[in-house]
Amino acid sequence: MTRDQRAILYGTGAVGLWSTVATAFKLALTTMTPVELMWIAALVSWLLIGALVAHRGQLTSALRGGWRTALWAGLMNPVAYYLTLFAAYDRLPGQEAMALNYTWALAMAFLAVPILGQRLTPRDVLAGLVAYAGVWTIATRGRVFDVAFADPLGVLLALASTLLWALYWLLNARDHREPLIAQWQNFSVGLPVLTLIVAAGPGFAWHGWASLGAGVYVGLFEMGFAFVLWQMAVHQVSRTARVANLIFLSPPVSLLLLHWVVGEPILASTLVGLVLILAGLGLQQLQKNPGAEPA
Repeated sequence: MTRDQRAILYGTGAVGLWSTVATAFKLALTTMTPVELMWIAALVSWLLIGALVAHRGQLTSALRGGWRTALWAGLMNPVAYYLTLFAAYDRLPGQEAMALNYTWALAMAFLAVPILGQRLTPRDVLAGLVAYAGVWTIATRGRVFDVAFADPLGVLLALASTLLWALYWLLNARDHREPLIAQWQNFSVGLPVLTLIVAAGPGFAWHGWASLGAGVYVGLFEMGFAFVLWQMAVHQVSRTARVANLIFLSPPVSLLLLHWVVGEPILASTLVGLVLILAGLGLQQLQKNPGAEPA
């Protein structure tokens, strides 16, 4: 198996896990504030990844070095990114927040040009634009030229989360820490900050087993296993665009779960948007490898 094939495999696994979390976000946020959900999920993820690091005999290495990078990385993710994302989900319908958030894949492919020195092929550009048109159609509920979002601040938060997420993973491509150690160190930095935010804000309160279960699920799969898989994909792949467009597989599953579990209706504009998204993904993935490119 080539490095690119392994990267696609890791990326697909991460996307599969991410497809379920929009539903978990909406269920948890019916009873908890974004900060409370963030704290529970971060705690669970920190414990999970810490246990994996210890199991692999890497705890001493994790404690020894890499903390200078972890300082900025942990403040970006989990703290800044997830507080922004959860605030968006708290204000917007799940399918709208989810669709807007997924535009980070297009931002990631384009920002890789100045940050990582990679290049985009013409087909990468076309595929990204087609896929973005699909996401935009979903987000605007078909009113592509007459946009009237019910909550402009929620839309701004969702779009801000895409920029934070894309920048975080692109900067991480130059992070030489072992992926599992890096994630544990980042959460070790972020968790105390989140604890202070919760203590100074809503405080710690019991919201029932269902809310706790949703928070635990987010911590295990959104912030835990998916993080590690996606970081491995970014480090393995020769061109960021190849794995970035995999994320467009997630909206169809996410929308179905939001419909079946949360009860959100699937709009006609959503179906049109998904056709465009999958067309863009297929266009990008079917192109031939253009050869060696700058790292």
